[in-house]
Amino acid sequence: MGGDDRHEHDRGLGYDMAVMSRRRALFFLGAAGTAAVAAGCASADDITATTGGTTTGGATSTSAGAVAAAPQETAGPYPGDGTNGPNVLVQSGVLRSDITRSFGGATGVAEGVPMTLSLSLRDLANGGAAGTGMAVYVWHCDRDGEYSLYGANVTGENYLRGVQVADDSGTVTFTSIFPACYSGRWPHIHFEVYDSPASALSGENARLTSQIALPQQSCEQVFAHDSGYARSVTNLSRVSLDSDNVFGDGWDAELATVTGSPADRMLVSLTIGVAERAQNTPRNPMAPGGAPPRGR
Repeated sequence: MGGDDRHEHDRGLGYDMAVMSRRRALFFLGAAGTAAVAAGCASADDITATTGGTTTGGATSTSAGAVAAAPQETAGPYPGDGTNGPNVLVQSGVLRSDITRSFGGATGVAEGVPMTLSLSLRDLANGGAAGTGMAVYVWHCDRDGEYSLYGANVTGENYLRGVQVADDSGTVTFTSIFPACYSGRWPHIHFEVYDSPASALSGENARLTSQIALPQQSCEQVFAHDSGYARSVTNLSRVSLDSDNVFGDGWDAELATVTGSPADRMLVSLTIGVAERAQNTPRNPMAPGGAPPRGR
């Protein structure tokens, strides 16, 4: 052992993955068979993506019993995956479902309307079967429109970022807060999908990088309920899905379904069709990730 007395949470994400693999070995051994059975028995309702409103052109429409491939989108300027500065993916503790708090040496807590984000992955390279074992990295801005690790007031924080591994139904669930609407962008959530937890380590081998759009009515309800989102009210009035530089060319496969209430918790869900990496060419490769919130 060489006198190494470090705690498990100090050993890095690679060690976290090894521990997780041992603890969940039996789960993953049975997952493939479960996914195959589920895929064979699923109804159209089980695997067809739902959205929170009327969709527009720009993405392949979903047919009965099938899921449209989620389009490749920009990761934006604040990915935190090592491609533009800091890399949260190599930090021990990033494998978590509750992303409202910072971890490691940071202690900040993101304030805002509570949100549960549930993503159902469908592996389109495997006939639309559940994406069991895939890893999803999620990140989004806070109530003030700032991104941890980058924003002027939150450079030392890493909240609202985390990785989850899809269960036997292909689902990952995160506990978070509803993101703000900052100037120039429609309210959204970023995510990357990796074939496995191990491949998430580098932040360079994502099978899919995309974004989730939030329905207008839900945004209006949240921003009106919590005064901390005051700037979002004005910003939302100045942008639309049609004018957004990411969703403006179509959001069929990206618009989430939202239920719940701001007084309790917003429940955000989306079914995501994950195509082969080679097929995930950017739909709008020149689209920027949006201006820094309030010029920062």
